[in-house]
Amino acid sequence: MRILTTASVIALTTMPAFAGGMSEPVMTTEPVVMQSPVMVSGDWTGGYVGGELGYGDAEADGNNGDGAIGGLFAGYQVDLGQWVVGGEASYDWADINFDGGGSLDNVGRLKMRAGYDMGNTLVYGTAGAAYADAELGGDNFSDWGWVAGLGLDYKVTNAVTVGGEILYHEFDDFDDTGIDATATTVAARVSYNF
Repeated sequence: MRILTTASVIALTTMPAFAGGMSEPVMTTEPVVMQSPVMVSGDWTGGYVGGELGYGDAEADGNNGDGAIGGLFAGYQVDLGQWVVGGEASYDWADINFDGGGSLDNVGRLKMRAGYDMGNTLVYGTAGAAYADAELGGDNFSDWGWVAGLGLDYKVTNAVTVGGEILYHEFDDFDDTGIDATATTVAARVSYNF
């Protein structure tokens, strides 16, 4: 009986200590440090290089074809405040086969760009010269035409930009064959800014 009474007294006297200890908040003298987000500059001035991957739809003298495109680009632009202007060169390898035979194999471009600066986002229009290599009727041809389109870039960091671009290409009397050709391409792009 004496053991049971001693155990009961110990339990009754220690319960309030446990209960109070568990309900009180834990205090610390360590300061809480908040992490600040990485600040991305809205300045678009500088050079850039990158890669693109997308889809192309082409037509040459009534023959249609579509397929993958992908390549490299490099450019330089100047931020004038609300507006950004610059130039870009690009080269894409294409896997576009025409229904009636032949293929569009490569497309190169020299373009001017002008866009509206929205901070970390740049919406732009582009236009310039386009050069294409194609296989038509079993022979290889190449010629110059023109290109125009729209694009959007978004700065993920100061060094990395992602975006997309849609371009329309036109080649009249392709390499003196009498064939008129057009192509529309849509590509996702990623670039390194320096």
